[in-house]
Formats: sequence, C-alpha cells, structure tokens
Amino acid sequence: MLSQSILPAVLDQKAGVIMDEWGSIMITFRHKPRQILIDIDTQLDLLVGNGAASVYNHRRILANIHRVMAAARHNHVPTISTAQVYNRDYHSPGYCLAGTNGFKKLKYTVRGNCLCYSTSDSTDLPPDLLRRYDQVVFCKRCEDPFEEPRLERMLTELKADVLFLIGATAEGSVKATAMGLLARGKRVTVLTDVVGTRDKAEACRAFREMAAKGAILSKATEVLGSSILKVVHACSCKRCRAVSSIN
Repeated sequence: MLSQSILPAVLDQKAGVIMDEWGSIMITFRHKPRQILIDIDTQLDLLVGNGAASVYNHRRILANIHRVMAAARHNHVPTISTAQVYNRDYHSPGYCLAGTNGFKKLKYTVRGNCLCYSTSDSTDLPPDLLRRYDQVVFCKRCEDPFEEPRLERMLTELKADVLFLIGATAEGSVKATAMGLLARGKRVTVLTDVVGTRDKAEACRAFREMAAKGAILSKATEVLGSSILKVVHACSCKRCRAVSSIN
C-alpha cells in the first residue's frame, strides 16, 4: 500500500515533492511490492471547469490528482499515462482535439523524465521502458486503451504487483482500463476519490462493475492519510478559486 504521515502537508513545487510544514518528507511509497500508477486522461478538456467535457467533481479531483502524482514523483513510482486525442472531423466527440489547449495534460501530471507516444497502429516498444523513463504517455484515439495497439501491448505485458488507477472518467476510460487489466489477470486498485465523472449514478454503477470483476476500490485519503492540501488552482472557475481543505 501507499502510506503517508497525517501531518499537515503543502506542496513544494520547485522541488517536486510533498513536505510537511517543517520541511520534512512525509509521503512514502513502498518499493516492494512493485507498484505502477496508471494516470488516465488527466487532460484540461476533461478536468477543468471550462473544459469542453469537464467532470462535475473536478475541484476535489484536481487536488487529489496533484497529491497522488506528487507522491509518485517523489518516491520514483513509475507512471503510465494515457491521453485521448481526436481529429477535427464529424467523428470527433468535440473535446481533446489535436492541437487545442484542451488536449493538453494537467501540468503537474507530467514528469521530467517522460516519453510520449503519438497514436499509431504499430505495436513496437523498446525493452525496459519503465526502467529508462519515469513516465510513458500514450495518446489514444478512443476511451478504451486496449483498442490502441502499442498501448494494448504495454498494458498486457506489464508486470507489477498492483496497479493504481486515477483519472477520468469513471464511466468511460477508467472503467475500460480497469476491465481490460482485470481480464488480463492484473491486480487493480481504483482510487475512487481521484477519479472524475460526468454522471454520479453512472460512476457508482461503473465502480460496482469494476469491483465485481475483482478491482479493489480505495481512496487517496485511505492510502495516503488525511491532508490539508489546498485546492489546486489549475482551473479558474469560481469553485476552484474558493480555497477549501481536502479531507
């Protein structure tokens, strides 16, 4: 499991680590068993208030994503990220369009030593990607990552004791990712308070379906402990400008 002291926390953005108010490192990931963070579609169009397809619970989700990504960065937990991208045509859903600002990932979800793959029908992958890079980002042309050939190979061949899933949306990409991983015999933990949704009822149904297939449903507050990390101002909407604690 991930663990954290319950001391007050603030983010030292320059250092890229989480510290307590006295400057001591306080979040730790155990290095064994092997853990990998799966960061799903944490893009501006999906997670900020003025995004073209924003989740309804973006304020809390933004802060929790920031917290989990900072913990992974500090403790050298490898991260696999996905990003939806669509061309401007009649097949497009109208969000995450190539070349737009909304397609971009949240800044704090991108690590320094990062490799990004554009969409492709190729399955070629070099060996030991997650030993050479802290993060590998795969662009995809649909919600289901297993329909993107290179990404499907990466996830299928992935060797880890547990995979932590965060991102958007519960009823869309997160569910598709979890179900595909579970069908391939992977151990999946979904951090439900780090997952955005556009429909609360659909999200609850999706979480039940994931759990029925064997996923563990947990929360950042359970695996990292309580925090007074403030809302992250990646979004300029009124809700995000109002400072409040994440419990």
